[in-house]
Amino acid sequence: MTAQGFQSSAQRAWDAVQRMLAVCSVAFTVAVCISMGGGCRTFDPHGIPMERDGWKKRVVRMEVTGYDSGRRSCNWKRDWLLRPVIASGPDKGKRKAVGITASGVKARRGTVAADTRHYPFGTVMYVPGYGWARVEDRGGAIKGPEKLDVWFPTEREALAWGRRKDVRVTVWVREK
Repeated sequence: MTAQGFQSSAQRAWDAVQRMLAVCSVAFTVAVCISMGGGCRTFDPHGIPMERDGWKKRVVRMEVTGYDSGRRSCNWKRDWLLRPVIASGPDKGKRKAVGITASGVKARRGTVAADTRHYPFGTVMYVPGYGWARVEDRGGAIKGPEKLDVWFPTEREALAWGRRKDVRVTVWVREK
């Protein structure tokens, strides 16, 4: 292969990479828009919910704890057939879908558990030290507007976060 032939094939490869990146960027933007529910117009380009689009912002001082999908955080154990079941409470012994939140989605970075009487599913929050989050779960010990659980992929990370008091959490609730 000549130097010119190599250069033109390298240029074609680079052009293909650029096209692929452009397509992936559009696909990522569409995926983010779909996951936000209600379309892209509810967020500005920097990811902040806009009041003009029906979001109301306030800052709440909260006690924020970390949790994960493990047995100790989510109150489950394995039954004699090694299936995950709820360990205690009124639903003791019922099957447990490990890693699935109360809203029905898989827990992931950015998932928080809150009292849904105060913060309905879909409420957007910014937790200092954790980042952007969305209410997708509820917990047994999460009662009232001043408590929040942030999800981590491992128990070690959740324990490292621990319990933080007096965290100034910015909350955006969609007005109805």
